[in-house]
Amino acid sequence: MKEVLTNPTAGYYMNRDVFGQTGDFITSPEISQMFGELIAVWLVNEWTKCGRPTPFQIAELGPGRGTLMADILRVFSKFKIAGSDFSVSLVEVSPYLTQVQEKQLSPRQAQEATKLPQGSQHYKQSISFYGSQVRWYNHIADLPRTFTLFLAHEFFDALPIHKLVKVDQGWREVLIDLNREDLTLRFVISRDRTPACLYRLDNESREELEVSPQSLIITQAMAARIHQDGGIGLVIDYGHEGDKTDTFRGFKNHKLHDPLVDPGTADLTADVDFSALKWAATHPRTFEDWKANLTFGTVDQKDFLTRVGINLRLEQLLASCRDEDVALNLKSAHKMLTDPMEMGSKFKFLALYPSVMEKILERYPPPGFV
Repeated sequence: MKEVLTNPTAGYYMNRDVFGQTGDFITSPEISQMFGELIAVWLVNEWTKCGRPTPFQIAELGPGRGTLMADILRVFSKFKIAGSDFSVSLVEVSPYLTQVQEKQLSPRQAQEATKLPQGSQHYKQSISFYGSQVRWYNHIADLPRTFTLFLAHEFFDALPIHKLVKVDQGWREVLIDLNREDLTLRFVISRDRTPACLYRLDNESREELEVSPQSLIITQAMAARIHQDGGIGLVIDYGHEGDKTDTFRGFKNHKLHDPLVDPGTADLTADVDFSALKWAATHPRTFEDWKANLTFGTVDQKDFLTRVGINLRLEQLLASCRDEDVALNLKSAHKMLTDPMEMGSKFKFLALYPSVMEKILERYPPPGFV
């Protein structure tokens, strides 16, 4: 899965624009500005709850086209949060999408890239339309040590998974094998236990499950930063609370696609196990004596967006709209984002906070989650 998606020369994400109507799938920020605007207002509110520390950074993992970050920066500018107050840190491995993001966020994208200081952890930098520094990183571990608003929208679903099944001999892993007769790919079950089998729980009641060790590592890294340097995390993705089994699939041209056919031409994805992310966020990687981080959620996207005001925002946009087609598109986007049969119940929201905010959050719980 990792090879198919991020191989430097032939990886699915590495050299093409896979988003939108002309791509293989569409994301919430691409559907309507309302989504990004409400996320931005939520971030401003929670940053204010923390005492408005500066400088700080917004760190987005897997920023796609940069549409969500563009909406966030626009809203931040309305709150007079710009310039040297904060920077934007984007964790992106795709050279092609890096260029798309720079064009979306920076007026200087056509100019020659600024020469990076020696020893820089980032591989690219620019200035946003609103005057803030924008820097690109390969890994979350490379991010600057400062107060951080972490954002991961449809990021964890693309991270590699191991699929485990319970057979008569115990747990075994589903592997990918080459059918030598016709040179096609096929699923096979490992003869013996593999290291991935260690990830299943002793009290696991399911007969098959998917685990993503990389997701746990990244979540623990994010939680450690939030604890040590201050910050908040917001994870948005389609997923479950540790109850689903077989969710691995491919998407091509907005339709389901056999993940073993023409690898590299279709998106590979699996539902996020939010119960595993919450475990990782509240269990440190070391035996340091610190209290576990706090998590809120998951809640359905419909409930979150409704609680933070998407209906009111729709009314505002419709009131200022003079084009009937634009108005219809706004209503259609609202329905797609909130309808339980569309994205409303498929996507979940999870928030991460440092344990020192426990008393504050008891009095002022995070909007959208209650």
